[in-house]
Amino acid sequence: MIADNRLRSLSRIRVAGILVACCCALFACGVSAAPSPGAASDSGKHETSDEYATISMFMDVLEFVREKYVDADKAKFDKLIENAMRGMLAGLDPFSSYMPPKLYNMMERETAGKKYGGLGVYVGIKNGKQIVNAPIHDGPAFKAGIRPGDVILYVDDTAVSGLSEQEFVKMLKGPVDSKVKLTIYRPATRETKEITVTRSYITPSSVKWTMMPDHVGYIKISVFNRPLAEQLDKALVELSKGGMTALVLDLRNNPGGLLDAAVEVCSRFLDTGKLVVFIRGRNPGERKDYLARDRDKYTDIPIAILVNGNSASAAEVVSGCLKDYKRAVLIGERTFGKGSVQSIIRLRNGAALRLTTAKYYTPSEMVIHGHGIEPNIGVNVHPVIESKLFFQSMAYPGEIMPQGPRAVRDVQLERAVEILKGVRLFKRD
Repeated sequence: MIADNRLRSLSRIRVAGILVACCCALFACGVSAAPSPGAASDSGKHETSDEYATISMFMDVLEFVREKYVDADKAKFDKLIENAMRGMLAGLDPFSSYMPPKLYNMMERETAGKKYGGLGVYVGIKNGKQIVNAPIHDGPAFKAGIRPGDVILYVDDTAVSGLSEQEFVKMLKGPVDSKVKLTIYRPATRETKEITVTRSYITPSSVKWTMMPDHVGYIKISVFNRPLAEQLDKALVELSKGGMTALVLDLRNNPGGLLDAAVEVCSRFLDTGKLVVFIRGRNPGERKDYLARDRDKYTDIPIAILVNGNSASAAEVVSGCLKDYKRAVLIGERTFGKGSVQSIIRLRNGAALRLTTAKYYTPSEMVIHGHGIEPNIGVNVHPVIESKLFFQSMAYPGEIMPQGPRAVRDVQLERAVEILKGVRLFKRD
């Protein structure tokens, strides 16, 4: 059925290209290499026939474009196949994408906590919009005035709505010291503005901590990367030596990061072997459990976790887990709701596929993706105040009402301290 007169006339190079296209189409359609026993039912035959017809049509389009497109350099087989993979993945969800070698290497450096060139901004996709979860403290975007909740509309006059996460990130990357113009919409003030940012080397810092009055420890986790576990241990040891009797864990505006880092955080506050999170793929049997590890434990200390609408991914894993076990009280606003798992499949040319293969579930089997985590105690903050609090918490970590100019009261942090004092008093009695 696949073979027709046109295919017989193709050169060996053409056939090789079409076979690659076939593999791409098979991957997109989910055709298995070998049918399962008893699959030769009438409906199965009909479905297979439709799939082969679709593959045949794809091959016809591929060959027609290769032969007739006006710019021959753009219609070479390798470029057409790469574009086909891009389109195939982009049509699935905003988080699945094809990563060329350069983009894959950038991602590896970032998650390793190494320096990289960029704007220093974490972005989440919601309803096709590129929404800033948080700029990295002291990064170029932070200094230029980019704020959590900003919606990025254009990058150098190119519209970015509907782009995949990786396609958008690629637009933000560039040579160090080069400039990029961002057109943003700020819902808090209902204004649209242009902000020019100079790209620079970025060194993500994941943890800030301090001791608040009355021996309440405060730890702010900005991103879940590989150095986090070591930095968190340092913070916990120092606060414990200072007499910490309760802890505020601030995950507001935390865009997430590595699942392994989230498991490490939970392992400090749960008994070894307890379920932290599990992921489930498209088939019911595709489940993988992540358990608390054997680490130094802080299982008796009362914890309050601060979250908001920009707390996403790994931050939601920690929040959902510790909430389920009643190990922490969640205070603030419903989280972002980004709880899907992207597997990185490296290709032989140094590129990679980023493919959504599963979703996160909390220990109580609540799905995070598209729902978020609801706090135990809701404390809503106006978007204008929320934006100010982001910068304020970086400059004055753990301070409810700093003495600095134009400071605002952090009512979420204030409520967390009140709750912890009550829990501490209750435990003492």
